[in-house]
Amino acid sequence: MEETKKSYYLVVGLGSSGLSMARFLHSIGRHVVATDIDESKPAAQRLLKDLGIRTQIGFHDQKTFDLATAIVVSPGIPLDMAYLKAAAQKGVPIMGELDIFSHYNKAPVIAITGTNGKTTTTTLIRDMLEASGLSTFMGGNIGTPLVEHLMAEQKADLIVAEISSFQLDLASNFKPEFALLLNVTEDHLDRYDGFDGYTESKWKIFKNQTSHDKAIINQAIEGFETRISRIASRIFSFSSRPESQTIQEGARICGDKIILMTQEGVHHIDTCSLTELPGIHNRENIAAAALASLLAGGNMAGILQALENFKNLPHRMAFVRKINGVDFYDDSKATNTDAVVRALESFQTPVILILGGREKGTDFSQLIPAIKQGVKQIIALGEAKDHIQKTLEKICSVVAVNSMKEAVEKACELAGKGEVVLLSPACASFDMYENYGARGDDFIALVRGLENGR
Repeated sequence: MEETKKSYYLVVGLGSSGLSMARFLHSIGRHVVATDIDESKPAAQRLLKDLGIRTQIGFHDQKTFDLATAIVVSPGIPLDMAYLKAAAQKGVPIMGELDIFSHYNKAPVIAITGTNGKTTTTTLIRDMLEASGLSTFMGGNIGTPLVEHLMAEQKADLIVAEISSFQLDLASNFKPEFALLLNVTEDHLDRYDGFDGYTESKWKIFKNQTSHDKAIINQAIEGFETRISRIASRIFSFSSRPESQTIQEGARICGDKIILMTQEGVHHIDTCSLTELPGIHNRENIAAAALASLLAGGNMAGILQALENFKNLPHRMAFVRKINGVDFYDDSKATNTDAVVRALESFQTPVILILGGREKGTDFSQLIPAIKQGVKQIIALGEAKDHIQKTLEKICSVVAVNSMKEAVEKACELAGKGEVVLLSPACASFDMYENYGARGDDFIALVRGLENGR
């Protein structure tokens, strides 16, 4: 029997977000069809088939798109996909997971976005609130889809959600009670119409907030003063720059000290002993997380306990081992130039920097000041290696390699005692690996397999 128009929700993309969305819509009685162009999804197909959900795997059918009640697009799906554009022209609503989640969710939401530091800050907030005696659900871009909370038997006091620009692109009605913008630097320029388009996506996290909601924003973001004048919510700013002295509500970062200022009082955090969270960028993450936690009902005892117990997340400036006086660090999560700059700022000794992977419209020239400051040698690999070599060879020695094994061996050969070998690629991993985690794991395994630097 032929489908009739407006009889089902079409979920496009069956990664973890799409799979959870299909299950959720089915659980509330919606007729669901799910599609994914990737033919290697048999497990997802079996799971959905067992629930009675029809799937189209390994192909897309324009008719299936055109006859849907609405199309729910997973975050990684390009919005310029021809099937989506054709369906939209026929009046089919195109929506994302955030609007569906927010329509059914009853718990207050703390939403964290930014180019870098989202996962660390999200995890810190979860830990701080839990240590303060509050129950949380942590999800979103960090891994667990938000709709999983809607299907859970036990509900949390607060939702702590890492939010990507891809999720915000289709967020028309999403309104978090607490919204954080950590930073905005160039990334994903292969998806957006320039940096301005990417920036607009990030600032959308505040667009539906009211005067009852709270916005926590890095004062150093370009256009801060102009942007906050358009936001209806109450602004709390933070900054590690000298102008932070002007902040009256928010957080000032002065060296290793963080000063939190809210209506409830002034609190201090000394970060000197927090070896798992090195660098200025992590002090900014701590400041933002502590502010959000205080405003959402946490307390200083819980915040300090969470910081004391925090263990650095995998592939984020993670120390691997020391060989012959050379320290090896895995920063595979650094998939854009700003993340690499922040990593380099953490070292006072010469660095052998492993760069490369799949580009995202990357401008490697943005690395030049940081490279001049402390990089002894660049080792370039992946699809971007020729671009890296062409851009940077005039300001630093660059050697191109064909594999991570070759990169690690070359780094060992070139590194001297007291120096650092840093994997901080400034690129996506998909040319050589399934994800940044697999890339980091390979680097770790290769380094651990070295004997006496060979």
